[in-house]
Amino acid sequence: MTTKPHLNRDHARHLLGQMLRIRLFEEKCAELYTQQKIRGFLHLYIGEEANAVGVAGALAAGDSIVATYREHGHALARGIAMGPLMAEMYGKSNGTSRGRGGSMHVFDRSTRFYGGNAIVGGGLPLAVGLALAEKMRKGTGVAVCQFGEGAVAEGEFHESLNLAALWKLPVLFVCENNLYAMGSAIERTESETDIHRKAEAYRMESHRVDGMDVVAVEAATLKALERIRAGAGPQFLECMTYRFRAHSMFDAQLYRDKSEVERWRERDPIKRFGEWAVASGLLHNEDIGTLEKMASAEVEAAVAFAEGGTWEPVGDLCRYTLMDAVPT
Repeated sequence: MTTKPHLNRDHARHLLGQMLRIRLFEEKCAELYTQQKIRGFLHLYIGEEANAVGVAGALAAGDSIVATYREHGHALARGIAMGPLMAEMYGKSNGTSRGRGGSMHVFDRSTRFYGGNAIVGGGLPLAVGLALAEKMRKGTGVAVCQFGEGAVAEGEFHESLNLAALWKLPVLFVCENNLYAMGSAIERTESETDIHRKAEAYRMESHRVDGMDVVAVEAATLKALERIRAGAGPQFLECMTYRFRAHSMFDAQLYRDKSEVERWRERDPIKRFGEWAVASGLLHNEDIGTLEKMASAEVEAAVAFAEGGTWEPVGDLCRYTLMDAVPT
């Protein structure tokens, strides 16, 4: 297995196209939220697209993903169809979780996408469990856990890394460090702000990656996966990234200056990769326009799919729950 992405024209189109799909999907979700078509909590991934696309592009079909509650980008990058994903955002019965999960609990068995998790750090022990099962089956799959730096403050983080290292489990921990756990700057919550150093404390190989560079993320992921499949045990990546939008739609963003956001916007992973690909001769400006139109059309089709979906009958409210087994 190569540890470097094969950057030909087709692969460049794929990387840019995937990031554009996520960006336009998220922008449409923000618009639909203001129209009250999407309700509840909504955490957008805008600005962090390179992490989801770079990681997902390196995975095999038999690998598993456990994501954060900011997981729409992870879901799309992993191959979940945009229509059912949008329907889940609406809460419709033709959604990925029959409308019961919403924005934070997307699940898809066919792609081995084991959902977002509304509990900060809650996905870490799940990924360890998936990796343990894979090792007991003597399989070749890897469990990938993507989480924000806010999860590092949770006990599950240390328990999960310790067990994964102790048992040499096939798990890849990917910390998407966007510098703010909700509204708390990392230097206000962590005495050691280099998160990858915490993994080193468990004798785990770890690396810091430019999370605004999709090629760098994919290359680091490929290398980490190769090490895991060779029996080296768990690996850890800290992807330095930034969310351009608020933590959630309810967030007034009083904890960071607009000038800081604008400085990070200059490193927009989509703009950055697109300009580099054109300058390198891999893509043309016309290619970018075509990819934008394709992504826009897919988003509109996904909205139509969601709008055409049905609501779950009230009589099925207790279905798939413990209440379903209670005699009436």
